[in-house]
Amino acid sequence: MAKIGSLDDLRKIKESAAGLIAARGEHETCIVVGLGTCGIAAGARDVMKAFVEELEKRSILNVTVESAGCAGMCQNEPVVDVVRKGEPRVTYGKVKQADAGRIIADHIVNGKVVQDLLIG
Repeated sequence: MAKIGSLDDLRKIKESAAGLIAARGEHETCIVVGLGTCGIAAGARDVMKAFVEELEKRSILNVTVESAGCAGMCQNEPVVDVVRKGEPRVTYGKVKQADAGRIIADHIVNGKVVQDLLIG
């Protein structure tokens, strides 16, 4: 951690953090995979890896993939949320590795929610 000895030091830290925050804000879409204990047991790590690999394969750069803890929906694990800028969060349940490509193609690229994977 940087030592703050002056007001200039504090300003430099602020500028550095602003750059990191701005870089995160560039992404139009975020995929959030539940990696609580129940999600991991249901295969969420492999699902997350499938999303990352599919995005790389398609050279999609404006999407982040993040993890979250338990959301209390253990019966639906692995759970994946898709958050597109300016749209409501969409939650998918019982997502398999093979579903990653379809969610990316239909929802992320074409804006069409994958109805058969919705929780609810």
